[in-house]
Amino acid sequence: MNLSALIDAHQEELVHIRRFLHMHPELSFEEANTANYIQQFYDKLGVPYRANVGGNGVVATIQGAFPGKVVALRADFDALPIQDEKDVPYKSTVDGVMHACGHDGHTATLLIIGKILWQLRDELTGTYVLIHQHAEELDPGGAKAMIEDGCLDGVDVIFGTHLSSNHAVGHIGYRVGPMMAACDSFDLTIQGRGGHGAHPHQTKDAVIIGSQLVLNLQQLVSRRVSPIESAVLSIGGFVADNASNVIADTAMLCGTIRTFTAETRALMEQEFYRVLNGTMVTHDASYTIDFTKGYPAVVNHERETLFVRDVARTIDCVTNVFEMTPTMGGEDFAYYLQHVPGTFFYTGAHPGYDVPHHHPMFDIDERGMEVAAHVLLQAALSYQHQHDVKR
Repeated sequence: MNLSALIDAHQEELVHIRRFLHMHPELSFEEANTANYIQQFYDKLGVPYRANVGGNGVVATIQGAFPGKVVALRADFDALPIQDEKDVPYKSTVDGVMHACGHDGHTATLLIIGKILWQLRDELTGTYVLIHQHAEELDPGGAKAMIEDGCLDGVDVIFGTHLSSNHAVGHIGYRVGPMMAACDSFDLTIQGRGGHGAHPHQTKDAVIIGSQLVLNLQQLVSRRVSPIESAVLSIGGFVADNASNVIADTAMLCGTIRTFTAETRALMEQEFYRVLNGTMVTHDASYTIDFTKGYPAVVNHERETLFVRDVARTIDCVTNVFEMTPTMGGEDFAYYLQHVPGTFFYTGAHPGYDVPHHHPMFDIDERGMEVAAHVLLQAALSYQHQHDVKR
C-alpha cells in the first residue's frame, strides 16, 4: 500500500477538518459539540465507536481482517481560554476561546488516519484503537477518566504526538525516558493582620510575608535539589490589592512546581511546606492552601520510542529525526504510559513566524499534520508487521 498517496489524497479534507475545529473551539470538559463532530465523522464511515468515555471522550475501534496486536493512537481535542488574535479566515468564532496548542490539528490527523485504516481494513492485521481525548489542558484531565472507563482495555501499545510550533515541518523529536514534567500547582492565601500604612508596627503585613516567602521558595531548586536533577518552582500570581495607605490583611499567591522523577517531586513538595511553615512562624501569620498534584511525568518506554524513531527515519516527508531535550511542559499522556508501553513524540509545524504555544497568535503550518499522519500510521502498521501472527 502507498501510504503517501493515501494521505495526500486526504490532504484537503485534513485541512478542512482542522480549520472547522479551529473556528469552533470548546474549553476543557465542555467539548460536547466537538465530541459530536467526531462521532458524526465515524457515523458516516460506519466505524464503530464508544461515546462519553470517561466524560466527553470518544474511542473508535477498527478491526483488521487478520489477527494481530492492538495498537492505540491518541489525540486530544480541547481548547484554551485565550482570545484568538490572528487575522485568518479560520479564526476562532468563539469569544475568548481558541485552539492555541494544536489540538485541532491532532484531532484532524487522527480522524484522517481512522478513515484510511477503515478503507484498508480488509488488508490489515490487528486492531486499531483511536482515542479522542477531552480535557488535556485542565487538571485532572481526560486521560485518567478515559483509562478508568476502559479505553486501554486489551491495548498492547500506544503512540501519540504533539504538533510543535517550535520545530520545522518535517522534524520529529523523540526521547527515551522522562520527556515532559510532572505538574503540581498551588493556590495559597496568607492571613496576616491589616492596618493603617502609618502604623506598620501594629500589623502583620501580608505583602512583606508573601514577598519573603517568594524569595525563600526560590532557593529550593538551587539549594535542595541535586544539580544533576531538574526542577522548576514558579510563582504565577501575587495579589494583595489595597489603597496606598493600607497594609494588606491577606495576600493570594499561586504557582507551579515541575519535576521529572518521583523522588524529586516528593522532595519539592516536602521542602515547599517546610519553607512555607517556617516563613509563617517567623512572621506569626497563618495560611490556607489548595495544593494540587497534577499530571505525572511523561516517561517514554525505550523499545517503543526507538521503534518510532527508526520508523520515522524511513518516511520521505520526515527530514530530521532528533533526540529532544526534556521539556518542563506537562501532558496527561503520561497516564497512558503508566498502563501500557508506548511513546509520545513531537512533530514540527512551525508556522513561519515565532510564536509559542498558548499564545493569542498561535498557529501551525498545516503540512505538519500530514507528517504526523505519516509517522503515526506507519508506526501502527509497522508495529503489526513486527509482531505479525502467522495468517
